[in-house]
Amino acid sequence: TVNEEQMEMPFIKYNFQVLESKSVHLFALTPICFMLVGQKHFVSSKERGSFSNAVDFCSQRGLELALPQNEEENSMLTQLYGEADKRAWIGVNIKKAEGDFEFDMKKRPLTFSNWGQGQPDRSIQEQGCTVVTENAVWKVTRECSLNAYIICQS
Repeated sequence: TVNEEQMEMPFIKYNFQVLESKSVHLFALTPICFMLVGQKHFVSSKERGSFSNAVDFCSQRGLELALPQNEEENSMLTQLYGEADKRAWIGVNIKKAEGDFEFDMKKRPLTFSNWGQGQPDRSIQEQGCTVVTENAVWKVTRECSLNAYIICQS
């Protein structure tokens, strides 16, 4: 697991001008967790909410919902929290008709995925939302109102 000191160190090196230029309002988040993985910054206030709350929360801050692009980013999402029930929303397309959960929220093909056994759930007819679970596997759920962690990325 990652301790708080390790989570804060990458942020200390973060260029504040990038935050200002994107008009990102991060200081409204309390407490804030920042992680740098490769070139990507992940931000969370350790809040939970529905999928739509998560999308709104990130977009209101000039960010987007986290979507891991490799194994390192994927496993990092599961290390942000110490609780047993570590599910976080990720930015996979929610409409099955638009690609069977093989695209991101901007309709770009996924370049990385870590679907769990039997996933994505092809029995979901219309819409489903994707979480990364405590085991770092992806799972589509019909329950988009589920109370999962909100993690944004820049």
